[in-house]
Amino acid sequence: MCSATSRLLVAEGIAEDVTAALVAKTNQLLVAGHDEPDAQMGPLTTTEQFAKVKAVLEKARAAGLDCITGGNPVHDRRGFFVEPSIYRNVPTDHAVWREEIFGPVLAMRSFTGVNEAVALANDTDFGLAATVVGTDGDAAAAVARRLDAGHIWVNTPQMIFPNTAWGGFKASGIGRELGPWGLAAYRGVKHITSAV
Repeated sequence: MCSATSRLLVAEGIAEDVTAALVAKTNQLLVAGHDEPDAQMGPLTTTEQFAKVKAVLEKARAAGLDCITGGNPVHDRRGFFVEPSIYRNVPTDHAVWREEIFGPVLAMRSFTGVNEAVALANDTDFGLAATVVGTDGDAAAAVARRLDAGHIWVNTPQMIFPNTAWGGFKASGIGRELGPWGLAAYRGVKHITSAV
């Protein structure tokens, strides 16, 4: 989905523990089709998207990126399945870090300070959504105010309320959906300019 987390920045002091927990949880995911009631992740939707994600995985392999889990299409079943994949310490100029993949691929980097984290987060052509998680709610909210994204969650799951705006900055779409901002798109505005 458009707001799925594709880049993860983790404070250096907790990066090892967060990475281990994330890999363990990822490896527990049941990747299966609609006929499996306990499936937690399904296939990609089209041949074109499957080819795009496979191409990104091949670029990552060719560049020698540190793939800590996944990194492959799933060949033992019918459908466009891809292993949930996590890459660590991804260079900021690589496609895995820079592009919207729309597949189960996560790029991770660690940071040493808040300014570095904000700079890395904002160094993107996109700005739809972001999440900030931290033990100090006020500090996390201060970081959120510095991020260039249309919707930012602080210490909460991705909740979207119909009275809030949905839309982003930079190359993440145009305009806003939901709330009065979304309704405004259905209004006609008339201007008359006259010399009289």
